[in-house]
Amino acid sequence: MQRSYRMIAVQSRPLKRERTAAETTAAFLASGFPRDHLPTPVSPSLVQSERRAMKACRPLLLVGFVNVAAVAACAEPAPEPTRSPDPPAGMESALLPGFIIRGEPQSRRSLTTRMAELGVPGVSVAVLIDGEIGWARGYGLADVESRRPVTGNTLFQAASISKPVAALAALQLVEEGRVDLDADVNTYLKSWRVPANELMAEAPVTLRGLLTHRAGLSVSGFPGYGPDEAVPDAAGVLDGRGNTDPVRVVMTPGERWRYSGGGYTVMQQLVTDVRGEPFAAVLRKHVLDPIGMIRSTYEQPIPDGRRDDIAKGYRPDGESVIGGWHTYPEQAAAGLWTTPSELALYAREVQRAWRGESALVITEALAREMLTPDEDSWGLGPGISEDGERFRHGGSNQGFRSTFTAYIGGDDGVFVMTNSDSGSDLAREIAITVADAYGWSGPRPREFVPVDLAAEVRGRYVGTYVVAERGIEFEVSLEERGLALSWRGDGAVLWALNDSTYFDVEDGREVRFSTDEDGIELVLGTLRAPRAGSGPSR
Repeated sequence: MQRSYRMIAVQSRPLKRERTAAETTAAFLASGFPRDHLPTPVSPSLVQSERRAMKACRPLLLVGFVNVAAVAACAEPAPEPTRSPDPPAGMESALLPGFIIRGEPQSRRSLTTRMAELGVPGVSVAVLIDGEIGWARGYGLADVESRRPVTGNTLFQAASISKPVAALAALQLVEEGRVDLDADVNTYLKSWRVPANELMAEAPVTLRGLLTHRAGLSVSGFPGYGPDEAVPDAAGVLDGRGNTDPVRVVMTPGERWRYSGGGYTVMQQLVTDVRGEPFAAVLRKHVLDPIGMIRSTYEQPIPDGRRDDIAKGYRPDGESVIGGWHTYPEQAAAGLWTTPSELALYAREVQRAWRGESALVITEALAREMLTPDEDSWGLGPGISEDGERFRHGGSNQGFRSTFTAYIGGDDGVFVMTNSDSGSDLAREIAITVADAYGWSGPRPREFVPVDLAAEVRGRYVGTYVVAERGIEFEVSLEERGLALSWRGDGAVLWALNDSTYFDVEDGREVRFSTDEDGIELVLGTLRAPRAGSGPSR
């Protein structure tokens, strides 16, 4: 099989000596890191044995009549060895920053230092190298109160990383000819339908639109439900009978990108209606088990019997999420419980399908369409890097932050899961450091080049910006060099990149101000907040 130039370059470099387990332990203890926080080795052989078992089952899976019990039996892992290869030394001792500011000093900090600075109790990492789990490791605590450590089997909430995995279930329906990517989804929905309005007269809501966030639907994300809250079903969520607004068409479908967890909840309902089975059962039968993700589940709430090794989520102040975690009936959008090593199995299966080496879940043709970016650098489920080389996604549930990136034409990737609202920066820094250690083309630290703007130019954006559906208000005011942004008792200093785009000097988040005939809108990640008096929230 022809290898890419990237992999040839990596293989031709002299191997650096990696630290042994004893050296790693000594380094951690010398830094004052508590012994019960020490990294927990995770064996890649466990995942590789699952791969071999699933490979033996491939003839069964490729025919249509195999029963799920037989597949599950084939997927039973071999006993886990005691340890795995060590990660590159720099991953633990000298993390690269997530961004750099031209002209400003930069530094590299150890993993333990960054965990302490950010208040992240636990993190789990897996790295895919040449199609195998090169190494996987847990750091810190899954449960601060009980001092239970993160292990390779510790389940984390994947949050929005649930979306690209769940997308495979919808794409299977396309593969089977039961759903058309570009047909009106109301053709297939039975128990709930997208309410018609004048915007849908111009274009229908399609599965392609749902998967690429171009369906024009509302509700970007979901807060989840605490232990004492009534949890609606998916149809209840879609009609606004839970703790979020109804999911409705608020922009002409296909007009532009608008991130929508609500859209993925429509997709969830479509898969359930077409299959005639509960969503979690569909994903178990058609996606998770065939891939070998045997610990992962979309069950919400997670059953008591699955809670033996599960991470509790933590807020920015260090307090645990009430109940340990929230329940998400929006399973496709936010409901997956998994591990980095099992996310690596998902990515590997997509990579193999793209190369035509596997059809366990989808075929080569559909995998290639899935990873072809649209004008917004989005595929049918995952986002696509600007250079078109990687597919990726992040995740953000209450108490959990995660990220992954994997190569489209190769067989490498990095997968990071944390149990803290403050884990996004750490996850990105780990991913960047891993990519640098192995000579991958990305992700890389972003370089910001700030510009100085006159106060009257910056002053155009002063005001209050509101995300009505999330109950969030942002206050923007002038700061000595840029702008000050405040919300819910938090704040940030923003420096300008140009007259409408700014960045947070502490964490590199980009804030954009969009101006049209309706007024000014603040765009922060997936949030869009019109300035008070500028028209309705979109």
